[in-house]
Amino acid sequence: MLQTEFPFTLPKGYVDSEGTLHREGTMRLATAADELLPAKDPRVRQNEAYLTVILLARVVVRLGTLDMITPKVIEGLFSADFAFLQSLYRKINDSGEDHIAVVCPQCQHSFEIEGGPSSGEG
Repeated sequence: MLQTEFPFTLPKGYVDSEGTLHREGTMRLATAADELLPAKDPRVRQNEAYLTVILLARVVVRLGTLDMITPKVIEGLFSADFAFLQSLYRKINDSGEDHIAVVCPQCQHSFEIEGGPSSGEG
């Protein structure tokens, strides 16, 4: 069965207006609509970097005991947590082409490394 939701723990955590720390959450796989619809948002038209904020607000389905994950919540994340969620998003939504099977020339041990066309390396 295809896994569509992925639990995570933020490195620092989101602190809400009452001072409660939220670290445990869940992110779901993105749909085409998740990637297309934010482009119509006026905030994205003014600043393309805001697309990531809206996208993460759509795919993070749970964070601690918060009722809703909104762009305002994502804006309030510490930069380390924002970067963590961006990395998790890429990891769970990529096509899998960024892992390359390699063999150690000395011991002949087989393993995978990150790299290749979708990783931006090369």
